[in-house]
Amino acid sequence: MLADPKLQLFTGSTFLQENDNWGTSTNAAQIFGASVAVVAFALALESKDAVLLLTLQPGSYTAQISSVGPAAVNIGAALVEVYEVP
Repeated sequence: MLADPKLQLFTGSTFLQENDNWGTSTNAAQIFGASVAVVAFALALESKDAVLLLTLQPGSYTAQISSVGPAAVNIGAALVEVYEVP
């Protein structure tokens, strides 16, 4: 598991949005509410999980995960989940 992942979202080569540490996001309360609504993994406010909450048009998207921090912790695996929020 990556110690501190950063999530970036693209459509083609166009950058859309990124997140590092969801709890510091301006929409953290909405992210938390959406995660509860879809019964996603529990999110601790102080966690370094990267989460995006946005409305997307139908199409193809690329999620890019990278690690933030020193090179010594840049090794690991990441899990990307996509939910449709009611």
